[in-house]
Amino acid sequence: MELEQILARGMTESGVQLDAAACAKLLEYVALLVKWNRVYNLTSVRKPQDMLTRHILDSLVVLPHVKGPRVLDVGTGAGLPGLVLAIARPDWQVVLLDSSNKKLRFVRQSITDLALTNASVEHVRIEDYQPTVPFDTIISRAFSSLDEMHKHCARLCAVDGHILAMKGVYPLAEIESLSDPGVVVAAHTLTVPGLDAQRHLLELRPS
Repeated sequence: MELEQILARGMTESGVQLDAAACAKLLEYVALLVKWNRVYNLTSVRKPQDMLTRHILDSLVVLPHVKGPRVLDVGTGAGLPGLVLAIARPDWQVVLLDSSNKKLRFVRQSITDLALTNASVEHVRIEDYQPTVPFDTIISRAFSSLDEMHKHCARLCAVDGHILAMKGVYPLAEIESLSDPGVVVAAHTLTVPGLDAQRHLLELRPS
């Protein structure tokens, strides 16, 4: 199946609607990932079809749960899910933060090549990041601990904003080890079209 068909079917099954320009940019982003991955080892996923499912669609299914207009992607790596969100919602401002400059070189180049005027990069550790304006959504699929994520991200979140942790299997042990389990507002079960694996999105309030 062609990449265009996989993307179109995935969006239909997940209920996400994007215009033709956004779809074209998502496919261009996959092409950039494939090209740069040969040298930079950005992801263990090698095939374009798998990248589309495991990275692009995996990021798109969280879209209905993200609040804009200011979004922070912590530990963005190769730009996931931040670049996908920026492509899908050009009316949002998305900041992609990571401590690895190697991966951020790819992210910066992707922002240029994809002509994304609503995405910016921060090369800094989350604990050292000092933005002037808080974020409506802080999202990450990089944290191994919900407690660590909440500890570092809560101060950056708007009062009525939220923190979203992208997880695989339901992270019961992580929830139980939270300093305050009451910060968990919801646990959304997600289905990624074409992916036979569990996906959960944990929603946390900042305080």
